[in-house]
Order: sequence, then structure tokens, then C-alpha cells
Amino acid sequence: QVHLVESGGEMVQAGGSLRLSCAASGRTFMRYTMAWFRQIVGKEREFVAAISWSGGNTHYADSVKGRFTISRDNANNAINVYLQMNSLKPEDTGVYYCAASTLGILTTHRERYTYWGQGTQVSVSS
Repeated sequence: QVHLVESGGEMVQAGGSLRLSCAASGRTFMRYTMAWFRQIVGKEREFVAAISWSGGNTHYADSVKGRFTISRDNANNAINVYLQMNSLKPEDTGVYYCAASTLGILTTHRERYTYWGQGTQVSVSS
């Protein structure tokens, strides 16, 4: 079992920046692929970014490529995952979720992620 807790969401103006964090606890010795998803009210949860266990491979949704950066820190058997969001747009507004997958591959499919956090709200005003 892995417990994920997101933080860092807040309201910001368009063009601004935010850094989201995700702290994992529990069975953190396993090699999880980590990802960020987001959900807007009335829409399905969508993929934002993913990062491999080593951090050497990343993948982004086209809508955030060049603006968002995912990173991770695996030191001391703890997993912390970050999402640096720059040049924010109103359409980036939503609840952002951290997720962990045991499959060992980068994937955009939410059903392949086993563990989820409770989410953190990001609101971007125009």
C-alpha cells in the first residue's frame, strides 16, 4: 500500500507559476512510475505528465508540453514528486492528482495507476 499526499495548489493569475508536490509513504521501496493527472468539473480525469522510477524518462500531454516539468526525488526510500507549472492558463484550472503505477512503464492511461492522492486544487484566473 502507498499513501500519496499532494500539496501546493492555490489560486494564481494567468501567466503565473506554481509548484505542486506529492509525498509518498508506505511501500516506497518499490519502483513506481509516478504521474500527475487533472480533472475539471464535468470532465474526465486527464493525463498531465509521467516520470519513470529513475527520473530519466518523462512524458507530457501536448497541452502542457514546454510549460510544465515533472521531477522526482527518491532519496532515503522516500518518494517525492513535483510538478513545476509555468505560464499558467485559465484552462489549466482543475484538481491535480498524483498517481503511482507498479507497471514500470510510462503510461497515460489512468486505469494503469494503482494508487492515487486526494488531489489539490489549482485555479488560474484570467
